[in-house]
Amino acid sequence: MPAYTDPAPAAAPRPALAAVPLALVAKVHRAPVRAHRSRPPSSPARGRGGGVGAADLLAKTSACAQVSNGKYRTDEAASATVPVCAANGAVFWKADLDIDCDGQVTAACNPATDPAFHGDTAFHTSDGRPLNAEELPYVVVPAPSGVWDYTGSGIRGGGVVAVVHGEKVEYAVVGDVGPERIVGEASYATAKSLGIDPDPGSGGAPSGVTYILFKDSRVSPIEDHEAAVRTGRALAEEFVRAD
Repeated sequence: MPAYTDPAPAAAPRPALAAVPLALVAKVHRAPVRAHRSRPPSSPARGRGGGVGAADLLAKTSACAQVSNGKYRTDEAASATVPVCAANGAVFWKADLDIDCDGQVTAACNPATDPAFHGDTAFHTSDGRPLNAEELPYVVVPAPSGVWDYTGSGIRGGGVVAVVHGEKVEYAVVGDVGPERIVGEASYATAKSLGIDPDPGSGGAPSGVTYILFKDSRVSPIEDHEAAVRTGRALAEEFVRAD
């Protein structure tokens, strides 16, 4: 209906604002404000969705309270320089990332692509099969020894791990057991999600990878990656906030 106009002379009215459809108003009110999403340059980078980010986790692992009875090598020919450390309900180490393609035969992980391929993993899926290294982010722990026994630290198959490289964080599970004296190995899928070349022959990262294993955690079934991410994000928040 047209707006009513008084025919009597009156002072010049203030210019009227154009009518805005209610649907548009609602849309504007629902839209996030860009300025509120930005952070000052000095703020640490946060994870997607405002959660814990790589900088937060690295800050909490800057010092090492060593729990291993010695140190690990990152490769067979390397010196033993990597301790296992403890902090805030977790254990962690900083090492390289070698590609583990063991488990189910897939297009990326098989004897042709990986001369060291082994068709089994220490822990299995809910239907009894080996894990799928191409699809499931998982981490390898060293076999129990006099240096360190992962079971004594509350770590087990399906335990949740935050893997940090650069500004990226991937949540994985403990999926395989490796040599007694070597650390720094994760699945093809873990490397790929972190932006690391996942090729089992030529890929990996020579250093700069932090592995944070949360004590007494477990994802069941072990192949449920979404559950690992949800649990990992919650545990990472606790880890960062703890004194």
